[in-house]
Amino acid sequence: MPPVLPMLAKSVAAVPTTGGYSFEPKWDGFRCLVFRDGDEVELASRNTKPLTRYFPEVVAAILDQLPPRCVLDGELFVSVGDRLEFEVLQERIHPAASRITMLSESTPASFVAFDLLALGDESYVDRPFSERRAALEAALADLPPSGPCHLTRTTTDPDEAEQWFRQFEGAGLDGVVAKPLSAVYAPNQRTMLKIKHARTADVVVAGYRLHKNSTESSPLLGSLLLGLYDGSGEDAQLQHVGVSASFTAKRRAELIEELAPLVVPIEEHPWGRWSEFLTANPDRVPGTQSRWSQGKDLSFVPLRPDRVLEVGYDHMEGRRFRHTAQFKRWRPDRDPTSCGYDQLEEPVSYDLGEVLG
Repeated sequence: MPPVLPMLAKSVAAVPTTGGYSFEPKWDGFRCLVFRDGDEVELASRNTKPLTRYFPEVVAAILDQLPPRCVLDGELFVSVGDRLEFEVLQERIHPAASRITMLSESTPASFVAFDLLALGDESYVDRPFSERRAALEAALADLPPSGPCHLTRTTTDPDEAEQWFRQFEGAGLDGVVAKPLSAVYAPNQRTMLKIKHARTADVVVAGYRLHKNSTESSPLLGSLLLGLYDGSGEDAQLQHVGVSASFTAKRRAELIEELAPLVVPIEEHPWGRWSEFLTANPDRVPGTQSRWSQGKDLSFVPLRPDRVLEVGYDHMEGRRFRHTAQFKRWRPDRDPTSCGYDQLEEPVSYDLGEVLG
């Protein structure tokens, strides 16, 4: 019975070649535990919050396609064409029932199962993954290939897992997960391994937000706002691509002093033309609001875009970094206007249907 915390993963640099692992794609969606008992279905998030009301079409699919009594671990995702689209999935968390209904029809979600916690009267949490996977395959053997419920593919071949790691990103996946074949299901324990893409990019520092613990007498930097130029020459526009935010308290204070000479009025900043907006806009400009940020202080300190920073990132979501970028080093040798999207690695295009097949 819910609540149950899912098993977690710790990051490693590469696909392990020894140790007895089962490998599977790392899905870029909402982690979801499915609880079904007859006509009752509950969808629970990674932190045990209910997701059921936001995905009525998934509930209907579970009632139609999954065993009558089961607890499964998996992922909710939305695909557009041949790619997973996390931003579209995020739109599903909405307070209005009418909006949820409309989105469930226009951008329906799917569920991919990758672990088994219970089936019928049997608990599987104390069984090794090799047994859980075999029972899961048997229980979901009759799933229609068209979905919307799927069983993730797996392999025990590290070479094949490495190939998946390189290829599947083109379908919007996040990397590869490795599960010890002999390990039991350990809620809230980092028993699994995750291998994610790691890349670097040179970006323009365009501003910063203050830290929540910042005071007037002791200002602390909360996050750096990052930009890349879209286009070339006089037509190039500085686009907001994400933030870098992990610093010690000492470094947060140092950065305030270090960046002080670059502070400019918003009217002199490339993003000044958006300062009048009070709602979100297509370029996700800092200082604007969305339903995800209402009530938060999104004001920022604009900086003259003269400094270049090298950051680490895993992958892009549209035209932005999917996650917070990691501060690597300053790049005084780089011209800010040379920092464009053309430096970013393009993942190989891959058909999502092949991943699900």
